[in-house]
Amino acid sequence: MAVFHEVLHIETDRRVSFDDITEQVQECAKKSGIKNGLVNVFSQHTSCSVFLQEDSEDVTYWNTPLILQDMINVLEKIIPTCQYEGQYLHPGPIHTKNAMELRDEKAEWMLNTDGHLRSVLVGRSETIPLLEGEMTLGEFGRIYFSDMDQTRGRTRMVRVQIIGE
Repeated sequence: MAVFHEVLHIETDRRVSFDDITEQVQECAKKSGIKNGLVNVFSQHTSCSVFLQEDSEDVTYWNTPLILQDMINVLEKIIPTCQYEGQYLHPGPIHTKNAMELRDEKAEWMLNTDGHLRSVLVGRSETIPLLEGEMTLGEFGRIYFSDMDQTRGRTRMVRVQIIGE
């Protein structure tokens, strides 16, 4: 059994972002040389998600596909955007102090509890069967990476691991 691993780097912004990474993952599958197996796409960031959804031809003024904007709207009702300290129990004073002193983080970066909760709800990985060198995504399936942390933009990593033969 062969194992292939690659890291995709994605630049995000200060908004909930969605990146269609389907083509990049398909390139990984081709580079792997593996014909039959499993493709795992994983985010190690605790306020980010990886999920499957169809492509929506229509977009908002911010270029967000409408089906993904619908997802933001639903998540906003369930888990409102963190806008002020104390809105959620996390982060508490110890976490905030440690983050600022030990990791040189800014206080406003602590206002990302909603991103952490949303990523748990949506999920941080997807596993897709690989058959004869092709991912079985269905007719409309796309792989999306979402950064749900709205406090700052940064470089995120998505791990693609393929196992099989």
